[in-house]
This record gives sequence, C-alpha cells and structure tokens, in this order.
Amino acid sequence: MMMASRGGATKLASSMMLLSRSFSAAAARGMFVKEAVPARVTAFHGDAVRGFLVRGSEFCCRHGSTASFSEKDQQQNAQLVSEGGDKEEKQEIVSYWGVPPRKVTKEDGTEWKWKSFSPWETYSADLSINLTKHHSPVTFLDRMAYWTVKSLRRPVDLFFQKRYGCRAMMLETVAAVPGMVGGMLLHCRSLRKFEHSGGWIKALIEEAENERMHLMTFMEVAQPRWYERALVFTVQGVFFNAYFLGYLISPKFAHRVVGYLEEEAIHSYTEFLAEVDGGNIENVPAPAIAIDYWRLPPESTLRDVVVAVRADEAHHRDVNHFASDIHFQGRELKEAPAPVGYH
Repeated sequence: MMMASRGGATKLASSMMLLSRSFSAAAARGMFVKEAVPARVTAFHGDAVRGFLVRGSEFCCRHGSTASFSEKDQQQNAQLVSEGGDKEEKQEIVSYWGVPPRKVTKEDGTEWKWKSFSPWETYSADLSINLTKHHSPVTFLDRMAYWTVKSLRRPVDLFFQKRYGCRAMMLETVAAVPGMVGGMLLHCRSLRKFEHSGGWIKALIEEAENERMHLMTFMEVAQPRWYERALVFTVQGVFFNAYFLGYLISPKFAHRVVGYLEEEAIHSYTEFLAEVDGGNIENVPAPAIAIDYWRLPPESTLRDVVVAVRADEAHHRDVNHFASDIHFQGRELKEAPAPVGYH
C-alpha cells in the first residue's frame, strides 16, 4: 500500500510538472485557446510568473529562476510605436495583476498620446465668464486675506518683471496647492465623521489637477532657470505648510485667500495677453497638450492658451469665494452643492 501510494504520488507530481511545462511552452509561443486572453507577464528577481485567462477563469503557472525569460521572450514583448512620425523602440508594459495597458483613441481614430489625462477629461473653457468680478473686503478676515495676497504680489513683480512665461509657471506651482490641501482635509474629515462632502472633495481636487495642467502647458512655452526651480522648492514648501495650518484654523479665511489669489492671476494673465498683442512676446503655436486639453482648434496660438487659462482662473475665483461665503454664513460646505463638472 505504501509503495503504491508513493508510486501514485510520483506519477501525479510528474504529470503536474509536464502540464506546467506544456502551459509554459504554449504561453511563450502564443498558443492559447480561442477564448483565451493574451498573457500578462512580469518578472520578479529572476522568477517568471505567467498568467492567462482561459474561458473566464484564471490559470497561473509559476516557475523558478531557471525558467526566467529567454532573450526571445523579451524580444516578443518589445514593440515599435509611432509618435509624430518618428519610430522608437519601447518595452511593452505588461502586468500579472490584471492591469493591461490600454489603448485610447481620439474621436477621429488617431492614437491618444497623453497618459496624464484622457479624452473624456478634456473640455472647452467658458470664455464668457465675467473677468472683472471682485469681492470687496467686508470683515476683518476679508481684509486680512486681501492684504496678505497684495503683499505677496509686490516681490513677484520685482522678481519676474516682464517674463510672463516663467511668472505663469511659478504662479501655477503655488495655485495647484490649495485645492489639493483643501480636498485632502475634507477627505479626512469625511472619513472621521462618516459623512458625505457634498461633492466638494472632488471639486477641489479637480481644481488642483487643472492648475497642474496649466503648469504642464507653460513648461512647453518657457523653460525655468535653475534658481527659479530652487525658488519653487522653497515657495511650495512654505506655502503648503502655511495653507495647511490656515485651513485647519479657518477654512473661510483660506478660501478667501485663494479667491484673491485667483483675482491676481486674472490680472497677471491679462498683462500677459497685452504683451502678446503688443508683439513683445512671440505668439507661437499652441503646445499640442493645450490643444488636446482645452479642445482648441489645431491652428491655435499661445494667445488662445492664455485666454483659456485665464477663464479657468476666473472659475476658481468664483468657487473659492463661494466656499468662503458658505463658511461666513455659519454653514458647512456639504450643505451647498459643489460646482463639479466644469473641468
């Protein structure tokens, strides 16, 4: 009996090894059943882990380090991709964890080349928005927020002067902070209190992402100098912590500060446009990322980009002044529907 059991176990182990090798060979040659999904392969420290779906169920074979990818396997995972007419060799990103790389196309069928945002996240800026609206300081906190922002503008004017491209980049590295900080704190509050946020978490995170896209756009227009990059580290570190503490102490003050910052941003971009219209700044073609993000016509220029960015800043101005007004009325943000869906 013992001998028979051992013999059966040996045969079973041999059969499983043979089955494993058979599936491994089939995976390497792409020999799958008709319903199979292409293999998702990844390697960890010399171990190859292969997985594929057969008729909807997951079947995986794991081999030791002696069965790692051969050079032929690695070459099969490499592919030539074409971007802008230039071909370059890239290693295909594959995942054992069921997160295959997606291929997104535009409405005209051409390949979507941006990984930081998708076609359904693009929009057309509301150029009809009122650019001259201003919140007149009423309370002590209003005046404090107003003069805080005004005091910050003076050194910025002295440092950047007429270099509006670099000025815009610096402005966006700061403007992208409040939405992320406010959204993060509201997110934590929602978790602590087991309550909804009224959509304000999403609204503020959308604002932060939109400001970051402004930065990504202006990086295509102007290149910051080394000391300007160093200044970004300093300013962002100071501003992030200051705004974090300010929002914890008084959200109505924090949102009012951002409202006034956006008013100054509108003023700065209006001056930017004046320099472009006056011929002092070359009206170069719009970066490709801006054309796709704001759904601009293909022949758009830098001026069109600045106009779209200025409209975004006007929207952020209204959202933050509105949020501050809610707090000044003794209410919570969740009691008023958040302005979600602009971006």
